Amino acid sequence: MTTKWTLTIDCADPALVARFWCTALGYTESAPPQGWDTWEAWFTDLNVPEDEWNDGASISDPDGVLPSISFLKVPERRTVKNRLHLDLQVAGGRAQPQHLREQRIRSTGDKLQAAGATLVEEFGTDNVLDHLWMQDPEGNDFCVV
Repeated sequence: MTTKWTLTIDCADPALVARFWCTALGYTESAPPQGWDTWEAWFTDLNVPEDEWNDGASISDPDGVLPSISFLKVPERRTVKNRLHLDLQVAGGRAQPQHLREQRIRSTGDKLQAAGATLVEEFGTDNVLDHLWMQDPEGNDFCVV
């Protein structure tokens, strides 16, 4: 039997990082719990102080197929390289023509930089781009492949 799971990303500003990952993955903000029309209504009804409303965020695959991702506010900043990261597989695989793979990787990289990501390094050999190492707005590592 499998176990239902989600991925949680520690961060300083859950709303900011969640918006970035919605752009990166095509996800949407997770719906509020059943019985509430908005997250604000849920927070209010449960007497959550307004200064705690950005202590967490959650995004979901709009098709309901892929796992949801949660964002949790933590006081400490990331200090070392992530041991776990996401690979955004946009190129279509090595069977695709290299010019098409590179176009897809660069196009996605450009879109994500416009959304707040930072390009750390390009990887490849013999002038053939394989992937981009990037960081989200708070420095969490990911790759575009």
